Amino acid sequence: QVQLVESGGGLVQAGGSLRLSCVASGSIFRIINVMAWYRQAPGKQRELVAALTLSGSTNYADSVKGRFTISRDNARNTVYLQMNSLQLEATAVYYCNLKSVALGQYWGQGTQVTVSS
Repeated sequence: QVQLVESGGGLVQAGGSLRLSCVASGSIFRIINVMAWYRQAPGKQRELVAALTLSGSTNYADSVKGRFTISRDNARNTVYLQMNSLQLEATAVYYCNLKSVALGQYWGQGTQVTVSS
């Protein structure tokens, strides 16, 4: 059973920065094909924010390009989302997601990010 524990959310003023972390239990990172962050704002569907493949390719939502960066630390079984120049529209619950051909898909419990004016 893979468990994901997210942290780093909180309240930040517009223009500020936060770094989200997602730690996966067990030594599974080498077989994770895609790591991603999604977010879900109140009344909206969950959307992809950023994704990172095993080969190092990245994909970002247009709304966060140039401001958010996804990265991984295999030694710590951790995936990060660095969020800079946060805007009010970034307020949402952020979820870590790992996909593995061998193990399936896993979601974290979510961490709240609130951007204030």
